[in-house]
Amino acid sequence: MPEVNVEINGRKYRMACEEGQQKHLIGLAERLNNHVESLKGAVGEIGDNRLTVMAGIAVVDELAEAEKRIKALEEEVLVLTRAGQEVAAEIEALEGKFAAKLTDAAKALEGVAGALDEAAPVPQG
Repeated sequence: MPEVNVEINGRKYRMACEEGQQKHLIGLAERLNNHVESLKGAVGEIGDNRLTVMAGIAVVDELAEAEKRIKALEEEVLVLTRAGQEVAAEIEALEGKFAAKLTDAAKALEGVAGALDEAAPVPQG
């Protein structure tokens, strides 16, 4: 199992990860370190453990907000999917009505054509 070195709050940590996940783990550690550094700039030196806990809570808060947004988007997709299905059903019904009207019009035209054929004088020749 590969290992990578990451740095959080000026300290290096050796971490194991799955093959191919090294860059991802380093990126996650960099994001956490950015939170720690941001908090350090906002609240000053408050101790490593407390700072790490605050950064972890900030990250979990971001995750919770993202989960709320995902749920709202999933609900919106569901509403839009239902609306799309209703529109598709309405279009299908309209197409059926249109096809029936076209059939009726074609029959009427055939009737007119037949009547014209019967009424037309037969050419003498």
